[in-house]
Amino acid sequence: MAEIYSHSRLENFENCPRRFQYRYRLGLPPESESIEAFVGKRVHEVLERLYKAAARGIVPTLEQVMGRYRQLFDAAYDPDKVRIPRVENDLQYYRDRGEHCLANYYHDHYPFDGDETLGIEERVQFEVGKLAGEPVELQGFIDRVVRARDGTIEIHDYKTSARALSQAAVDKNRQLALYQIGVSERMGRRPFRLVWHFLQQGITRTSTRSPEQLDALREETLDRVSTIRKEKEWPARKSTLCRWCEYRDGCSASPVR
Repeated sequence: MAEIYSHSRLENFENCPRRFQYRYRLGLPPESESIEAFVGKRVHEVLERLYKAAARGIVPTLEQVMGRYRQLFDAAYDPDKVRIPRVENDLQYYRDRGEHCLANYYHDHYPFDGDETLGIEERVQFEVGKLAGEPVELQGFIDRVVRARDGTIEIHDYKTSARALSQAAVDKNRQLALYQIGVSERMGRRPFRLVWHFLQQGITRTSTRSPEQLDALREETLDRVSTIRKEKEWPARKSTLCRWCEYRDGCSASPVR
């Protein structure tokens, strides 16, 4: 069966080929999960539930949203598997950070009727082109697909990271543009808008892509996949990201093992 790529796989390789090898070539189970990734998953789960309830005409209160978050956090947290890389911050700091993300979003979007939700955690799989005559498939999971009031199809993504990307950075961002390629194959060519919600900062950024930019992205993606397929050495790329790597304890190149 042909390998299916994704934005996260491509980014993983770009950040550290050895980490890519451990995860996607050798299939090694992660040794741990960072607290940032853990909190991000819980926030996404709560927002998914929130929009599913809103679609049924039930809009929970902010306190109910927070209660669900705390419940999911406590049920999933395992101190032996979730690692806190920044030792200066305790667990409560990260629990509060998730609540802050949800409160920002709730206040900005209540009562959640400003647009029409078309999909939540929507999976897309699509072909970006061919290498050596064989199709290259990509997949992704979109946090939320929306029809805005002006009729534009929007692809929304929630970010719980400590830093918000600049407008220049989102205008070059690959992830949501790839999702647009996948969604447009199902919905046809129509106006699209890419929307990032930086929940920590309460910032929303939007961007668009021209057909020419999407064609260029297809070519760039094929070049990256070709590079991955030719890789033989899988070198480790030491950086500050080693601190958050799920394989850091077993990697001989890790400066923080």
